[in-house]
Amino acid sequence: MPSAAERTRTLVQSTCSAVVLLPRPVAALPEQLVPEERSVGPDGEVLLVFPADSPVVRAATHAQDDELPAVLEITDVAPVSVPNRIRGRAWVSGWLTCVRGVAEPGRMLLRLEVGEARVDDLWGTGMVEPESFAAAAADPLVEHEAELLQHLHAAHGDQVRQLCGLVGERAADTAAVPVGLDRFGLRVRFSGGERGRVFDARFDFREPVRDIVGLRRAMHQLFEAAAH
Repeated sequence: MPSAAERTRTLVQSTCSAVVLLPRPVAALPEQLVPEERSVGPDGEVLLVFPADSPVVRAATHAQDDELPAVLEITDVAPVSVPNRIRGRAWVSGWLTCVRGVAEPGRMLLRLEVGEARVDDLWGTGMVEPESFAAAAADPLVEHEAELLQHLHAAHGDQVRQLCGLVGERAADTAAVPVGLDRFGLRVRFSGGERGRVFDARFDFREPVRDIVGLRRAMHQLFEAAAH
């Protein structure tokens, strides 16, 4: 199971939607609080790119002592159509400052020094200290997860449905949709059936995968086990 720090780091480095929350009201449209880019720096700081005329940039520029308390809120929505599509949220709180002379013309790089973070997802909830966040690594499949899940759902739906046999009677006559994929395994959401239940089942790989090549091997082993 990935740690809370790893899960938070994965969400920060994913393509999930994110918004910067400021401590006091700022005259801004919701989309103006969304960073154009985000990444994690070498010391565990979160780097955000905004248009230079963004309300967030103006607030950071005029902050007292050049530090603006802020929270980066990330919402993880399943890239496939399933009941209860929100898979999780993460909140990274800290202090926002402008990094001058780094971004392209018309854009500004902001640095969020992490004070603490919190994650609430399909694994559970957890608090994350700055040191743990800085030391954690994102899941190696994070850049490809959405595309892989969509491919599994569209092209390998029959094989995914075969996984019902590994779950037992409660999965009988249910729809099976892949809803999460990481280096440890595949998460499938089952819905429907006689009682109209919705539940998840995890299918762990024999060993954690490191890349797409390892994932193909692991998925083949999983589908082979379900077929027999």
